[in-house]
Formats: sequence, structure tokens, C-alpha cells
Amino acid sequence: MNVLRHTDRGFADRLRELTALSSLFDPTIEERTRQIIGAVQSRSDVALAELTRQFDGANLTPEQFAVTQAEFVAAALRADDDLRAAVAFARRNIERFSRKALRRDWSTRNAQGGIVGEKFDPFQRVGIYVPGGTAPLLSTALMTITLAKVAGCPEIVVSTPCGPDGGVNPALLFAIRTAGATEVYRLGGAQAIAALACGTPAIPRVQKIFGPGNAYVVAAKRLLFGRVAIDLLPGPSEVLVVADDTARPDWVAADLLAQAEHGSGHERVWLVTPSYPLLRAVQREIKRQLPTHSRRDLIATALAQHGWLIQVESLDEAANLANHLAPEHCEIMTRHPAALAEKIVSAGAIFLGPWTPTVLGDYLAGPSHTLPTGGGGASFAGLTVDQFQRRTSLVQYDRAALRHSLAAVQKFAALEGLGAHGRSATVRLTPAPAKSRRKLKRRA
Repeated sequence: MNVLRHTDRGFADRLRELTALSSLFDPTIEERTRQIIGAVQSRSDVALAELTRQFDGANLTPEQFAVTQAEFVAAALRADDDLRAAVAFARRNIERFSRKALRRDWSTRNAQGGIVGEKFDPFQRVGIYVPGGTAPLLSTALMTITLAKVAGCPEIVVSTPCGPDGGVNPALLFAIRTAGATEVYRLGGAQAIAALACGTPAIPRVQKIFGPGNAYVVAAKRLLFGRVAIDLLPGPSEVLVVADDTARPDWVAADLLAQAEHGSGHERVWLVTPSYPLLRAVQREIKRQLPTHSRRDLIATALAQHGWLIQVESLDEAANLANHLAPEHCEIMTRHPAALAEKIVSAGAIFLGPWTPTVLGDYLAGPSHTLPTGGGGASFAGLTVDQFQRRTSLVQYDRAALRHSLAAVQKFAALEGLGAHGRSATVRLTPAPAKSRRKLKRRA
């Protein structure tokens, strides 16, 4: 891993470079993604089949994009008791957390007596991307689809990559169906996002797209924003550990390695500490633990490119750096983690104390693990159930409330030079001409 200390020459400049970098904006990836989106827009299902063959090695016809009922049945039959128990355990926590966060209709009266409020309806057709690739992410299926189900979305469309044989991991299929998906397509990458956003003969378009993915998936979501609603930009995994001399080096090292193992090479991990002895101990632990991991080559690539051990002067400086980096996950292993957490205001999720590794949030704690990355946490929050709800404002006035509002309406209309606006209110309080009243009576 890369090491940076506050005593190093040019430390402040190097920190500014680190906090300015984002995994969300890569011009090469963006241009390739534009080409993929363009191909899907112009050649529809034909392009999807070609891109699936190119990137996943699977020869599919459009009729084979959808996962069949027989495949779901086979996946359920293969699910052992431990898998069923783990899925049920996590799903209960996620459902319970989500139901607490649902937004509910409300109304009140404004100063002029008009009734105003909001109603919240589930999106009718949502698309959810579940990454596959080198790891079938059952947890992502549960942390996204379950929220859509709790929100009451009637059509929950999932897209996930297939293998060269066209199959989808059966354990993943079991989790997807158990969580509540109504349609599943064996498509991955930017082309899947384009299909969900634009629609094809085989895959009707959705209203909003959710879920994490690799750099191409994130680029596609960003480029298609506006054509379709987007949840946030959750890309390659990140963790920042803020620690003092009370932290155990082997625990810190284990947590850094865990978030670096996803396999894209764009994962970002940081240790930020005022303790140089801890930094050195964590460095030694990473070297000791890394060879024991089956995905050690993937981890090593991520650590070399985006892994940092940073010594700062104080925990206050560590909190300030965390706010600038806006990490997806922020672990706090200090004497007083709750006090330090008050100072961190841009992390996707905060994990307090030494007994709360990020993996608990990844799998089963309750809040969705779909979180902003690449600095997006400074502007976006993580995925919540209310993002599956569409807000509509409601306004209802009676004659008295309209009359009390008329002076203000007329003033605004006059100042803006929009006389018809003002007239649309005054006409309701002006008696209709006698001729109009007679015509209405004859029609009646």
C-alpha cells in the first residue's frame, strides 16, 4: 500500500490530489460507455446479444434474455438450509429497517386556509442492477429488491450478468426471487443499464434504476440520467478506517483487505490515523494476511493503485480528511467513536467501534449497503426505501381560502408580467356575466 505522513514534504499538496480524484469520472470509460449506449439505442436487442457475447461469452437470443420459471424452481431446489437461513435472517433486518423509513401521506392547512400535503406512491416499474462478474452478490439483491418490495413497487425488474453458458448463479437466483423480483434478465454491464433505461422489444423500459456496479455501470447510469430516474452512483467499493492507538492492527488490516477484494481494481481503501506505530503495524499485518486470501492478486492490484496508509496530526484532521474523501464506508476505531462520528458528515455509512466491521453492513445489519462512492457521498446519501416512492404534492382550496390569497396572487402576477396567471384566480371570484348564466341554464 501507499504511505503518506504529515511530516512528508508536500503532504498538503498530495492530500489535495487524493481528495480531488474520483472513480466516477474516467474519460476512456465514459467514451466506451457512450458507444455501448448508442449501440443499444440504435440496434436494440441485436446489440444486447452482441455485447453479451463480447463481454460475457454467452450466445443468447432475445428470447433467452429472461430467466425462466424452470430456472427459479431449480435454484430453489438447490438452496440448502444454511442459505435459506442466511437469506431469511438478512431479509428480516432489511425489511424491518425499511418499514421504519417509509414516507407516509400527510396534509395540513396553510395560512390562507388551503389544504396542502403530499402523497407517496411506489414507482410502478423499477429496474435493479445486481452485479455478478467475479462474485455473485446475493447481499446486493437483498439490499435493493427488498426495499422495492416494501415500498410496494408492482414490477421489480432485475438485470444481472450471466456466465459463458448463459446461466446465472443459482444461489443468486434464489436470493433474487426470495427478495421479490418479478422479472429477471441475464444481462450485465452498461448495456443492461441502457436496456432498462431506453427499453427494447424484449425488455420494456423502467421508470427508475437502482443498484451498484462497476465503473461502466456507474458511467451508464450517469449518462442516462434524465432519460430515466437514477438512485445514486454506487461504484467500486471503498472503506476509510479512522483509528487511534487503541485499534488492533490485525482487525484494521482485515477490514481494508475485505473491501479491496471485489476485483475491479478500482476499489479504494484508506487508513487514517495519528499513530505512526499503528500505521506500521497495519502495514505489516497486510503483508502477513494478504497471501492467505484466495483473491490475493485482485486485492494486491487494488491496494497498489488505490490503497493508502495516511498519518495525520490529530483525529480532528482525520475527520476533516474523511469529509473531503466522502468514503462509501467509514469505520471508526477510536477511544470515543460516537464523538468522532459527530464530526464526519459525508460518509455513506459509519461503523462505530471495533466490533462493527463493514461486512455487517454489507450483509445483514439492516440499512442498504448501496452507498455513494467516488466522492459522491458529499452530495448523495445511500439507498433508502423512500427512493422507491414517487412524491406528489396535493393542493385543495375553497372559495374563502382563494379569496384570502387573491391579493398576493395579483401582486406576483403583476410583477412578473403574467396577467393570465392573475386572471385565472380572479375569474373564480368574479360573478359570471348574465348572458353566460343564461346559456348555462339552457344547457342544463
